[in-house]
Amino acid sequence: MDDDLEILFDAEAVEALVTGLAERISRDYAGRDPVLVGVLKAAVPFLADLARALTIPAEIDFLEASSYGSGIASSGAVRITKDLDRDITARHLLIVDCIADSGRTLKTVMERLRERHPASVEAAVLIDKRVRRVVDVPIRYTGIAVPDRFLVGYGLDKAQHYRNLPYIAAVRGS
Repeated sequence: MDDDLEILFDAEAVEALVTGLAERISRDYAGRDPVLVGVLKAAVPFLADLARALTIPAEIDFLEASSYGSGIASSGAVRITKDLDRDITARHLLIVDCIADSGRTLKTVMERLRERHPASVEAAVLIDKRVRRVVDVPIRYTGIAVPDRFLVGYGLDKAQHYRNLPYIAAVRGS
């Protein structure tokens, strides 16, 4: 791809955000043995770094949910295309996603997982694009709020490209 990118958060800034979140989560979940539920595919780099930075034991599982397809704007319809591999009854769940945008995906995931009677369900996102929120969704842990720009890198993509960048950038003109 040939997009013009503007780096907003370099690798060191991303690491500092993740470390700060891990400290809070480790403190809040001490003694609770949480299950970190990564929302594929964007959450993979964030979840991996977050899990390594935690000072408490935690399990990891994944589900895949999408409202974007291959475009750059949410379709509004959330599809869960891969479900969890374990029973989550009476478990403390922390849904981990790289970004909260409209809130539809996160809200849908949280609602569907609550139907399985976990002990608790909370959310952690590295990036919160509050300005784009169209549904109310509680996010307990937020790394940073950002303006309404199209972001790529550190798990975020444009037509499946750029996920592997170690930083977060805005596509110029977005």
